[in-house]
Amino acid sequence: MGNVVKQTYKVTVEQRRKQSGHNSFVIWLFGLSGSGKSTIANALEQALFDEGKRTYVLDGDNLRFGINQNLGFSSEDRTENQRRVAEIAKLMVDAGTITIAAFISPLRSDREMVKAIVGKENFFEVFVNTPISECEKRDVKGLYKKARAGVIQNFTGISAVFEKPEGDILTIDTSQIPLNKAVVIIRNALSDHLNKPAFE
Repeated sequence: MGNVVKQTYKVTVEQRRKQSGHNSFVIWLFGLSGSGKSTIANALEQALFDEGKRTYVLDGDNLRFGINQNLGFSSEDRTENQRRVAEIAKLMVDAGTITIAAFISPLRSDREMVKAIVGKENFFEVFVNTPISECEKRDVKGLYKKARAGVIQNFTGISAVFEKPEGDILTIDTSQIPLNKAVVIIRNALSDHLNKPAFE
């Protein structure tokens, strides 16, 4: 890092937010595989996009086809996966974009790392707390069946731990709350992030 010099550009995040007409931040959806994270992310982005907001979704599976294709599912690789995504999300916040991230994010320490990289003031967490029994019923990818059979190792909720969040955090159980209502709940909870002073 000794020969690396950080560049300073003339256009600021405040100016980009002003051009967007709204604040920029990260909405971090996390929960078990099959909990409904990606479905909510897709519907939430559509709702915000329809309002004229600049949005983008970062999805765990999609990024493993590209920037994270060299990572596996060991504890170390999962942490590196989160770190890379956090750095991407940070850039998108700087670009004036509302970024919706959908990741399992099983460890509290990794979620805290992401928050530290993105910035606490730019980070909004949503725990998609759908029971594992419901996630297994859905199992559209057949992953739980393979994990139960031992074909997939280090599978969160089966052979790898998922650490639930502590403290006050927005929680959505998609086995109890329909998609349209979940989007409304999250959208309403975002009001402070959207309306706080985004630019001077």
